[in-house]
Amino acid sequence: MDAHPSPRTEHLPLVPVAPRVGDGGRWGERNILEDLLIHQPDEPIEYMINHLKRDNDDGESIFFFSSPPPLFPQAVWLCKQLGTTRISQETLLFSETSQLTEKAKTHHESKQGWILEGLPKTREQALLLQSAGIIPRHVVVLCAPDIVLIERNLGKRVDPFTGEVYHTTFDWPSDPLVQERLEVPTDISEQETSKQLLEFHRSFPGLFHSYQKILRSINADQPCADVFSQALTYVQSQHRSTAPFTPRILFCGPPGSGKSLQAALIAQKYGIVNLCCGQLLKEAVAGDTNLGVLIKPYFDSGWPVSDNIVLKILTERLNRLDCVTNGWVLHGFPRDLEQAEKMGKARIIPNRVIFLNLPYESIMERLTQRRVDPVTGERLALMLHQNPKDAEENVKVRLENYYRHATGMETFFEDAFYVNADQDPHVVFEYIESYVVNPLPYKE
Repeated sequence: MDAHPSPRTEHLPLVPVAPRVGDGGRWGERNILEDLLIHQPDEPIEYMINHLKRDNDDGESIFFFSSPPPLFPQAVWLCKQLGTTRISQETLLFSETSQLTEKAKTHHESKQGWILEGLPKTREQALLLQSAGIIPRHVVVLCAPDIVLIERNLGKRVDPFTGEVYHTTFDWPSDPLVQERLEVPTDISEQETSKQLLEFHRSFPGLFHSYQKILRSINADQPCADVFSQALTYVQSQHRSTAPFTPRILFCGPPGSGKSLQAALIAQKYGIVNLCCGQLLKEAVAGDTNLGVLIKPYFDSGWPVSDNIVLKILTERLNRLDCVTNGWVLHGFPRDLEQAEKMGKARIIPNRVIFLNLPYESIMERLTQRRVDPVTGERLALMLHQNPKDAEENVKVRLENYYRHATGMETFFEDAFYVNADQDPHVVFEYIESYVVNPLPYKE
């Protein structure tokens, strides 16, 4: 425990806050530049002005827990530093969680931002907040040994005018007027604190699993200024993808080799965008877009869609912000050397190319026994209806077409990684992942 008085927020030196979008800071500059590159507006100056006028979600959204709450004034200090609104049981004066939801949602929709302190208390409350669209950017948890928390709680005093928490030992106010009006809370007995700690320890695992990807635990058994500095540094940070770089992954391989499955697995684990070229074309037709109108005659006649149209749709999708920021995994295109060359000229350059290979007999067995749910489109084995393209004669034609162009594709993507796909899908995924996450070999 810190034996010396820790300064209040009015005496704490304000730590420079990283500028947000609305402040014209570095995060705003990055978002504006990305949007300019993606949308390429005719009037870039006017576009930038409108961009800054829009609500760009520049407010902070933080869940703040301590064990048990509220023993620490860090949430109050963060609100003063960041200019956000503090929401807690005391400030809301509510009796039901539904009232908390409405209040927090109001602040969630504002630019000012908010810090929700001491809530939710259970996983059920966390799920309720999530269902209402209240999702924090950061979750901060202050932890300390129980004996330290009990000792601190016995010396806690509260200012009835401001609601700020002080301590008789290490955080006593310097203003005599404030000292005189401080009150002893009614729930600071050792027994009551132990009860609160027990409830916190029981509910925290559920809260941890709800927010583990954005949760930071900070040791509170150190000087208040150090705790505040660590908490402020964390809430100013930007979350990064779990991927070690911005992935641009291309899956190649014969029909039935498992490209769709492996793409879905890698996209799910690393939060990147899963793109199937055929699905993009179907979405364009279903959306009745201008390009969709051009694609529909190809679909109706059964002829392959023009490469130029495919590349236009693919380029447009890859230039969207989610692909630029998080990365992508593509399958279904290119299918031959000419398409691969056109893709390179369009500056669609993957940094990982993976060929899934398996014997001819295994492909025939997989595809001819595959069945499709006509409602969901899910592919299963020996169930439901067979897709006409999975009939044996059609599979042979598709395979012959693939093998006719395979050599050219393999030559073009000379740094590709080859995986034996004739094994358990999870084993195949492990091989793929080992290639994706490791750095590329350095070439002299």
